[in-house]
Amino acid sequence: MRTEDPARQISTAVLVIGTGGSGLRAAIELAEHGIDVLVVGKRPKADAHTTLAAGGINAALATMDPEDSWQQHAADTITESYLLADPVTVQTVTEHAAESIADLERWGMAFARERDGRISQRFFGAHTYRRTAFAGDYTGLELQRTLVGRAAELAVPVLDSVYITRLLVRDNVIFGAYGFDLRDGTRHTIHADAVILACGGHTRIWRHTSSRRDENTGDAFRLAVEAGGRIRDPELVQFHPSGLLEPEDSAGTLVSEAARGEGGILRNALGERFMARYDPDRMELSTRDRVALAAYTEIKEGRGTPRGGVWLDVSHLPRTQIMQRLPRVYQTLMELQLLDITTTPVEIAPTAHYSMGGVWVRAEDHSTDVVGLYAVGEAASGLHGANRLGGNSLIELLVYGKIVGRAAAAYSNRLLAQQRCPAAISDAREEIDAMLCARGSQTVRYLQRAVRNLMTEHAGVIRDEDGLNVGLEKLDDVEAQLSDIAVHPDIAGFHDLAHAFDLKSGILAARATLEAARERRETRGCHNRSDHPDLDERLRVNLVWSAPGQIEHEAIADIPHDISARMREVSSAGKLVE
Repeated sequence: MRTEDPARQISTAVLVIGTGGSGLRAAIELAEHGIDVLVVGKRPKADAHTTLAAGGINAALATMDPEDSWQQHAADTITESYLLADPVTVQTVTEHAAESIADLERWGMAFARERDGRISQRFFGAHTYRRTAFAGDYTGLELQRTLVGRAAELAVPVLDSVYITRLLVRDNVIFGAYGFDLRDGTRHTIHADAVILACGGHTRIWRHTSSRRDENTGDAFRLAVEAGGRIRDPELVQFHPSGLLEPEDSAGTLVSEAARGEGGILRNALGERFMARYDPDRMELSTRDRVALAAYTEIKEGRGTPRGGVWLDVSHLPRTQIMQRLPRVYQTLMELQLLDITTTPVEIAPTAHYSMGGVWVRAEDHSTDVVGLYAVGEAASGLHGANRLGGNSLIELLVYGKIVGRAAAAYSNRLLAQQRCPAAISDAREEIDAMLCARGSQTVRYLQRAVRNLMTEHAGVIRDEDGLNVGLEKLDDVEAQLSDIAVHPDIAGFHDLAHAFDLKSGILAARATLEAARERRETRGCHNRSDHPDLDERLRVNLVWSAPGQIEHEAIADIPHDISARMREVSSAGKLVE
């Protein structure tokens, strides 16, 4: 075993992996409490995935509807989760949401406002009241800008071209992470008292996904599991109804549900307004999971468009309305397809959009099974259950970013010493060395496509036991080829090495998803089993995956009465669905 380590040595109290909203919010909290923190990520911080969130952020501010309350927000969230959301997590987010909005106001976020200065709030689907604050249809972009600015004011150091390949653990206690610079391959050994995973979900392992290239590849899943953590509800993935089909390198790019909220109509290849078959009362304003299932069914039954989608049409709306209310949708279609939505319908299909499951965490502080390791944002689990309430993802990352930052600070402050493990560092170094020596016959990109194809075919909107088993067999074949890949860094950087680790993450995330989807023999929210079409009350549990073939059923806490008393199904009629 080699003992010398050429890696750059860095020490910090808390390491945050991920430069999106959840990572930056945690880092801001740490910096405000005087804790040494370092943020690393594989994307530029100004262009993290958070910037893609369009519609809004939830908090029961009651600026528009005085009757609203955090208890009603909690009730709506649990109802929409099909009773799989953790009540403690839900209460934590909804009760502290207004406080997080106040933080953003203090840091200068430009919310849309009423003439009297109140923050504007609008309806989203399945909300009882108007509680979604927004900044046009660029809410995530403005949120990220605000957090980047606050982090800069606090001089939070950010390394946004470092890829973390492994967490460093000794006797189930975290002591840092290992990785490399995407530009020149320089290794980094980062020693830390605590580590926060804020590196997103796993929706890139489907062929059509709203995630951008090389984002949300399951990094958090693999890092956590290899360190000794577990994954909760990986099978619960939200499919957005309206993803683009072309161009190929942008397949899955979202057409905001604001297009349906403004009056857009869905038609199949026969010209039929097909939502009349699936939800005649709410039509296009039905909930996201139902619209996605309807579109998928139309396509599968042969009524889809030539490219395998359905038509979304807003051309009957006044041009001024489209330009004022859907500017981002208009601009996106012009840039990607030279298509004018004011005159021409858009071809769309369901696309993997959001990981509602994630790393197993404790509700009180988002700590994991590994001492000193935390997870936050889409990397974590607990809030969304089997269907995410629109607008909840951004508020979750703020509330728990703050909580996790404080928890990691307290943990670091009470440590008397930090035990390191040279063998763990050596293993991480040798893993990269082995990858760099790989000169096999298989290309990483080809195998990544194979994973996306099998997940789309066998673990998409509709699943069944036979298909899931076939998917697992195909995944075995892909994994067997890992030993025959070729990795070729070049003058442009070490991105090919990163893709190889992305592939490893994708394979682990796919296996967890397929096995949990097979185990959940019911239809609940986003999870549709054609061979088990009914909801099974015995499966009102969380599925916790720790390794191949190892799944536990985890009981869900009781819902407090002041929340359960307010629970009812909320109509989306006349409301923006997002």
